[in-house]
Amino acid sequence: MLFRKTMLAVAAFSAVLASAGAHAQIAGAQPLSVSVEQSQALLEGWSVKKSVLGKPVYNDDNVKIGTVRDLIVAPDGSVSAAIVSAGGFLGVGSHDVAVPIASLDVRQGNLYLPGATKEALKSTPAFQYAKVESPPKPKKVEKQQ
Repeated sequence: MLFRKTMLAVAAFSAVLASAGAHAQIAGAQPLSVSVEQSQALLEGWSVKKSVLGKPVYNDDNVKIGTVRDLIVAPDGSVSAAIVSAGGFLGVGSHDVAVPIASLDVRQGNLYLPGATKEALKSTPAFQYAKVESPPKPKKVEKQQ
């Protein structure tokens, strides 16, 4: 349940950031950091890097069935799925599957996928990232006079 609340907080924060970019900015008029309310939400949330990515996923029998490799953020800013890697060694030969965020439970700080097995994950079709064009490399902006 805490995991779901955390993901909702991450989604809400993402939506705030996305909507902030939609307004015209005036030099010196826009704050460069989060508001007090956003800061409080951040303090109550989790760090995805520290608490979710790379962490094991267990089934109901406390057997490790995979590892969280990524989180997918939908266009509306919500966290929609966790990419769980089953099998392989150090990422080689692994089988990545998309698992709906709502399917994951957090118990005593561990991630659980109730009713799942490693074999069931391996038999699920592999997740394929969308083939999108990479943005151009950033270039140094020259000062305008």
